[in-house]
Amino acid sequence: MYGASRERADEAHEARRTGSDIPAVAHPATRPGGSADEAARILHPVTDRPTQRPSHTAEDRKLLMQRPFADVSFLESDAWRALRIMGEIVEGFDALARLGPAVSIFGSTRTRPAEPAYESARLLARRLSEEGFTIITGGGPGIMEAANRGAREAEGVSVGLAIDLPREHGVNPYVDMAMYFRYFFVRKTMFVKYAQAFVIFPGGFGTFDELFESLTLVQTGKIDHFPIILFGSAYWQGLLEWLRSPVVAEGKIDEADLALLRICDDVEEATSIIATSFHSPEAAAGPEAGTGEGPQS
Repeated sequence: MYGASRERADEAHEARRTGSDIPAVAHPATRPGGSADEAARILHPVTDRPTQRPSHTAEDRKLLMQRPFADVSFLESDAWRALRIMGEIVEGFDALARLGPAVSIFGSTRTRPAEPAYESARLLARRLSEEGFTIITGGGPGIMEAANRGAREAEGVSVGLAIDLPREHGVNPYVDMAMYFRYFFVRKTMFVKYAQAFVIFPGGFGTFDELFESLTLVQTGKIDHFPIILFGSAYWQGLLEWLRSPVVAEGKIDEADLALLRICDDVEEATSIIATSFHSPEAAAGPEAGTGEGPQS
């Protein structure tokens, strides 16, 4: 008995040394009268004692095992969400990296074609496209549609970064290059990373979010300064007055922080601010930068 066990031990040692499988031992299921329970075990190659059969396919079986219905609970796990987020970021970087100089234009989805803001957004996007800028919007209706339309009219590059929302389904018909996102923060990263300027038309909570996101990133030095233009002084004047008092008055921001904003009502003026900033980065903050005079009004 000792000799047989020793022989098996030598075989096992040789198998481990060469990386091959442990020497095969007659399985109970192959013996006359071998039971199904016995089939789940093999004999240890050294001691001849029963031991649990090692399964090299256990994880594959879990992955591929057929069930009456698919178990999709893993799709709601944080780990799976992290993979989705990473996938969206990689896809966005890969698709947008070659756009060249670009301007992100924001504003309300509820703006109608007959409204002056719609026409201004269309004309501004057309002029910026003529200057060689790609136009990036959220791809939806309203101001976004107007900007994509202006870019199309100038035969420029018209990009729509869409997200699934109750009021937005798909992209407007003037988008040449569309991307779809699940997560707002990934989408906003794309707006900021590939833009040389922001133009903010009248809008609601989503527009405010994009405005203050860009202001925060510039104020804290997370991104280089670029023009942040509020288009439509009548709409934005109340916000500027509130920022001066109580926000500046109570020391919540510095007076100089207001210089991060430019306000205008003229398409040619906005185009000039953006083009000048792109070709002369030191002029990006405009004449008010560091003077404490605040934004133009």
